[in-house]
Amino acid sequence: MKIRYLHTMVRVLDLDKTMAFFRLLGLEETRRIENDKGRFTLVFMAPPEQPECPVELTWNWDGDDGLPSDSRHFGHLAYRVSDIYAMCQKLMDAGVTINRPPRDGHMAFVRSPDNVSHRAFLQEGRSLPPQEPRASMENTGHW
Repeated sequence: MKIRYLHTMVRVLDLDKTMAFFRLLGLEETRRIENDKGRFTLVFMAPPEQPECPVELTWNWDGDDGLPSDSRHFGHLAYRVSDIYAMCQKLMDAGVTINRPPRDGHMAFVRSPDNVSHRAFLQEGRSLPPQEPRASMENTGHW
């Protein structure tokens, strides 16, 4: 099974100020996604010599009351996998709870044993066709 690191995501309250901070570090904007339906913006920033190692800044247009008060806004590590169903089954067989199952054949979230680090798995290429039992699985906990 193939796996590839994609990015690290952090949630931000002030996109402009956060981008200015990362520019001070030498990072540049490499990609931007505006999602009107979900009401959020994703900005990917990376060092000029390492565009394959971005940080994803996630800004929710309507605010984000879910952010912890201790300034720990880490969101998740993202990995592209060759078979999201096989990856999730491997994790479930090892006792890992799938917080957001890959109902859509495209994306899943899990938590590491320390209950802090979130993992996002994204299906390589096109989404796989929905499969049971995953297509009917409910979310567990939060991600």
